[in-house]
Amino acid sequence: MASQPVFRRTYVRTKPYPEKKVRIVNELKDLFSKYETAFIVDIHETSNRVLQEYRFWLRRRGARVIKAKNTLVLIALRQLMSSVTEDIEKLFTGENLLIFSNENPFELARWIWSTGVRREAMPGDVAPFDLVAPAGNTNMGPGPIMSKFGKLKIPIKVQDGKIWIVKDTVVVKKGDKINEDAAEILKKLNIKPIFETLKIKAVILKGKYVIAADNLRLNIGAYRSMVEDAVRYAFNLAVNTAYPTPEVLRVSIAKAHMEALNLAVNTRYVTPESAQYILAKAVSEANALASVIAPKAPELGFRSLSSHNK
Repeated sequence: MASQPVFRRTYVRTKPYPEKKVRIVNELKDLFSKYETAFIVDIHETSNRVLQEYRFWLRRRGARVIKAKNTLVLIALRQLMSSVTEDIEKLFTGENLLIFSNENPFELARWIWSTGVRREAMPGDVAPFDLVAPAGNTNMGPGPIMSKFGKLKIPIKVQDGKIWIVKDTVVVKKGDKINEDAAEILKKLNIKPIFETLKIKAVILKGKYVIAADNLRLNIGAYRSMVEDAVRYAFNLAVNTAYPTPEVLRVSIAKAHMEALNLAVNTRYVTPESAQYILAKAVSEANALASVIAPKAPELGFRSLSSHNK
């Protein structure tokens, strides 16, 4: 018996969207139209302090930062562009932040990645360098906290009613995970060792082109080298074709002068400039000839000028 076809129902909304959602969608459409680029940032497990710091600095750079539901963002894009590609749809999963900007996306991405916000360590973080509890007064009174200093093998003493650390002590070595006790002690010592940056997923350019995060990372050194090579090749080509620019003419005239002088010397054309080189060349050739003839015909008494001068 032949299998019956399976029909899928397509959901069609019959109720009007709430006024608040309509307002958000219209705002998103306006932002996608006004700004060249929209950064999609994954903010899952990103601390609120880091978000606030970035919001402040991004606004100062002229960017707009907004958090909206993924469904509303996709509705705005569909209304604006009539359709949304699968690459764009895949970006809007999880918890995201949108950064709208007219800056060069590669430059802004470089700034975001290079501008980490320092925060307190949390259990599970990896120490970016040796984390040291400095010697001196902790301003903490004696109590249960002393046992945690002991667990971490931090030498302490009680002086004037306060806990003092006897000497600088490494609490967590570089590359090791920070446990709960270490995180608490570092927090109480006001040590903020973790630099956190925004996690860029991709950039939507002009509402329809997607630049993945990996493609935003430029090797500045490599590009500088490529530009320098291009300039050098272009300059060599311009010199060889005698392309008349101020930079090229200085080299071309000097090159033409040297070629003309070489031609004059080789053709024995005597000028005030070529005379000394013609004479020097004649002496050199005479010496070479004398050094060949002298051993074979000593009776002729040929000697090179250099040996004669001795």
